Amino acid sequence: MGYVSDIRKYVGHSPIIHTAASVIVENEQGQILLQKRTDNGTWSYCGGAVELFEKVEDTAARELFEESGLKALSLELFGVFSGEEQHYIYPNGDEVSTIDIVYICRSYSGELKCQQEEVTQLKFFDIDDIPENICPPVRFPLLRYIEYRRGAMF
Repeated sequence: MGYVSDIRKYVGHSPIIHTAASVIVENEQGQILLQKRTDNGTWSYCGGAVELFEKVEDTAARELFEESGLKALSLELFGVFSGEEQHYIYPNGDEVSTIDIVYICRSYSGELKCQQEEVTQLKFFDIDDIPENICPPVRFPLLRYIEYRRGAMF
């Protein structure tokens, strides 16, 4: 079990500060990788909880590999997202205020492979064709990323 699971033993479903590290993967065509989550059926980028004493870069790389089968060869810090937009209640009732440290990965190796427990589908999307059904705490960072990409393209 992980750190968050240990904390949940004491606080139940009460809100906790949840530190996460996430990765927006870009392929050579400029598309981004999204995963369809098993817990709520929404689309998200790869990411997850930082474990006790783990470096956030290591968390990002670990979560990317676990959820997608891809190994990050480089990670570029995109941004840190927190606040009301990062409030979320999971389907099991666990409530979090997430601090999401988001990286961009343009260099990776491996073959796409879903983590059966958490992911039902992996797919690259053009930034103009992102599904509407985006996981709530991912919406704001993903919107900022799309704005960044559109600004960088002009």
